[in-house]
Amino acid sequence: MRPNRVKRALKEGKPQVGTWLSLGSLCAARFLARSGFDWLNIDIEHSMVGMETTTAMMAAIADAGCPVLARVPSNRHDHIKRVLDNGAHGVVVPMVNSRAEAEAAVSACLYPPAGTRSVGGNQHALNFDTTAAEYYVRANDEILIVLQCEHIDAVHRADEIFSVPGIDAIFVGPNDLAASMRSRDGRSPSPEATREAMQHILATCRKHGVAAGVHTFSAQEARLRMDEGWQFIAINSDLKMLLDGATAILRELGGDRLRSELARY
Repeated sequence: MRPNRVKRALKEGKPQVGTWLSLGSLCAARFLARSGFDWLNIDIEHSMVGMETTTAMMAAIADAGCPVLARVPSNRHDHIKRVLDNGAHGVVVPMVNSRAEAEAAVSACLYPPAGTRSVGGNQHALNFDTTAAEYYVRANDEILIVLQCEHIDAVHRADEIFSVPGIDAIFVGPNDLAASMRSRDGRSPSPEATREAMQHILATCRKHGVAAGVHTFSAQEARLRMDEGWQFIAINSDLKMLLDGATAILRELGGDRLRSELARY
């Protein structure tokens, strides 16, 4: 069975850099899987991507030798089971705000006796380059479990959430975290308040031996986060890289060619 090299690297304290796939493009996924990223994550939560497309993308990425994750729409047993049965090497679970929710997410990822995942499916073994029988025996040791800390409630409960056994990484969604910290009149949190929340997440991850992860928007920001001790690093997305490339070309051409604010997505 092919080992999950991202899971192992994180346990060794090494940073792992990937990107978000939000376009549902099989062709883009095939190219990015060969580009050098440590991992790719298919975003099912905030995209139009369905399960058949997700399954085809995961197969293409796995066949290229790149670990592939799937962010499920929500913390539900059936969502987690389905992406794992169709070949995900790991799962990103959004908006985990309590210890009970963390325990439920981890349990859904693991076969008994460690968890409550049911036995079935026919694609998972292919993406780990193994037989179904071996997959059922070894999957618990290879599935990467990433829970998202993207609400101030989760920050306040970080100690009880991050200490749940089985978590490989905690991943911060900066936009949702900032939104949850708005004042009653809608004002955004101060930079200092945001920094304090991020530092608390990082410190609590270190305390419990869990890799800390965060979404970044440039290579420079990613390097800064790695220097701070963050390990599970996402840079942009397929859509953002597409638009950034187009924007750079249009700016170089000059004139009024850069017409749409969408290019700054």
